[in-house]
Amino acid sequence: MLENAWIAPVVGPEIQSGWLSVAQGRITGIAPGPAPRITGAHRIDATGCLITPGLVNTHHHLYQWATQGLFQDATLFEWLTGLYRLWARMDAEVVYGAASAGLSWLALTGCTTSSDHHYVFPAGRGDLFDAEVRAAAEVGLRFHPCRGSMDRGVSAGGLPPDEVVEDRDTILAATTETILRYHDPAFDSMLRVAVAPCSPFSVTEELMLESAALARSAGVRLHTHLAETLDEEKHCLEQFGRTPVEYLDDLGWLGPDVWFAHAVHLHDKDIRRFAETGTGTAHCPGSNGRLGAGIARVTELLAAGAPVGLGVDGSASSELSSMAGEMRQALLFQRAVHGPQAISARQVLELATLGGARNLGRHFEIGSLEVGKLADVAVWRMDGFRSAVVDPVWALVFGPTPPLARLLVGGATVVSDGELRTMPQDAVARAGRIAHARLAGSESR
Repeated sequence: MLENAWIAPVVGPEIQSGWLSVAQGRITGIAPGPAPRITGAHRIDATGCLITPGLVNTHHHLYQWATQGLFQDATLFEWLTGLYRLWARMDAEVVYGAASAGLSWLALTGCTTSSDHHYVFPAGRGDLFDAEVRAAAEVGLRFHPCRGSMDRGVSAGGLPPDEVVEDRDTILAATTETILRYHDPAFDSMLRVAVAPCSPFSVTEELMLESAALARSAGVRLHTHLAETLDEEKHCLEQFGRTPVEYLDDLGWLGPDVWFAHAVHLHDKDIRRFAETGTGTAHCPGSNGRLGAGIARVTELLAAGAPVGLGVDGSASSELSSMAGEMRQALLFQRAVHGPQAISARQVLELATLGGARNLGRHFEIGSLEVGKLADVAVWRMDGFRSAVVDPVWALVFGPTPPLARLLVGGATVVSDGELRTMPQDAVARAGRIAHARLAGSESR
C-alpha cells in the first residue's frame, strides 16, 4: 500500500493526496484521501512523492553500452560503418555485461518495461539473445527483445559489411526458434518476442516479406528502423524507386502489429497512413539529436491519431540517456519547432507510458494506473529542492530526473531509495565497464 502521494494515473484525473494498493502483482485500488485499513498490508508512506506508471521503453540496442562514446561527430551512416567492425567482435559475455548495465540504468531512472532490438549475430560467439534475456530476468524488468537480422551486405547494395550479415534461411530458422523458446503471450508476461529485421538499407525485400509472414503466423509483433535520416530516403529512392514508408507499405509492413523506430522524415501522406493503419512510432529524440538526424513530427502524428511512444535508442548513440530524460527531450524538441503550446508535460508522460504500451501491444496490461492492470509503478521523490514545485508532473518532465523512492514491476521491488535491489549495483556497473573495455577500449583512447 502506497499512501499520501500525488498520483498521476495517465488515464483519469490526478489525485493530489491519495493511495494505491497492490496484491498478487496487480493494482487493486487507487483513490484520494486516507488509505483504508487492510489486514496484513505493508504500508509505505509516500509523502512528498509522485506516483506514475512505470516508463515503457520501445526502442533500444542494449549491446551498444559496450561501444558508447565513439564517432561523436558522425552522421548515422558514418557512425554505423565505423561501428559494424566492432560489433562483429561481440560475444555473449559482452552482451550480458552490456545488457545488465543498460537495463539496470533504465530501472534506476524509472523504466519498468523495455524492448531491445538486437540485429548483429556474429557466428561462433555464443548465444547472444539468451544473454540479454538472462540479464533482464536478473534485473527484474519486463522485457520485449526483438530478434533482429541483416541479410543485405555491401556486395548486395546494402550498408553493412558482408561479414556481419546472415543468410536468410539461418535468420528465419533462428527467429522461429527464438519465438518458440522465449515468447510468453500471458497477460502478466515478463518476456515477449518481436520479429525485427534491421532496416531497409540492410535487409532484402525477401527477408522483409518472410519476416512479416513469420511474425503474423506466430502472433508476435513487427519492428524495424524507418525514415531515420535523409540518407536513408535517398538510398530507398535510388534502390527501390520509393520512399522508405512507400516501400514498406508495399511490402505489407504497416498495421496495428507494427511499430517503427525513429520515423523522423515522414511526408504528410505517411502520417495519414500511420494513422489509418494504426502503425506505431518509437520516438527517440536524444539519439536523433546526437546524430543530427532531425526532429520527428510527433505533434502531427498525435493529431492524426497515430500511436507514438518513446525510446532511448542504443547507448552508442544516446550514451547515458534515460526514459525520463527522453521525456524532457521530446517536449523541448517539439516546442522548439512548434512553440510552447505544441505539447504538454502530461502528453509527454503519456507517450512514455501508455503510448509505449500501445507500441508493444500491452496497453490493456501496463502503461496506466488502473485497477486490474499490472502493478508496474514508479514512485519519484519530489521533496528536498523539488518541494517548492506546485506541479510534480511538470517537474518530472521539465526538470532533471528525480530520484526513485521505489520502482515496482508486477508489485515486486526492483529499486528502493535510489538503489537497485535485484542485483548488486556496483557489480552491474563494473560488468558494463568490462564489456566496454573488451569491445571498444582500444577505440576510445
